[in-house]
Amino acid sequence: MNLMKVYKNTFLALILSLVLSACATQKKGDAPQMQGDVYTGTDTVKYLASGVPDRVFFATNESILTTKSRDTLRKQAAWLRKNSSINVVVEGHADERGTREYNLALGERRANAVKDYLMTYGISSNRISVISYGKERPVDSGSDPLAWSKNRRSVTVKAN
Repeated sequence: MNLMKVYKNTFLALILSLVLSACATQKKGDAPQMQGDVYTGTDTVKYLASGVPDRVFFATNESILTTKSRDTLRKQAAWLRKNSSINVVVEGHADERGTREYNLALGERRANAVKDYLMTYGISSNRISVISYGKERPVDSGSDPLAWSKNRRSVTVKAN
């Protein structure tokens, strides 16, 4: 009799834990938008022009452009070709981890990767300036993987 009671209580506890874990599961739309450690969401993305995102995101310690980044940069290049009188500054950024010097160099590599890609689509290097801010201008001041992924970026802005 006692053994049946233990089995019954164990079974009820198992069912209850399954029900509670199902209730606690995030919906797909609620999950942070990341692919690997690269940010793919849109909440920090602003626009260089209507329909042309101004930023691309990078993996940790990388300056290699992702497929999504290249799509964004093709839009930027098309817009820049139509607006040939506009010059831009490409800002390179990094997350808070690493030394100031390392992050400045990484931000510069990221900005130069963007510049090089824009140049392959016919934008003159004379129209593109590069600056690195390293970790000095975070878009998200958090200290977690999502915040870091938002801060690993390159932003294209109109030059003054």
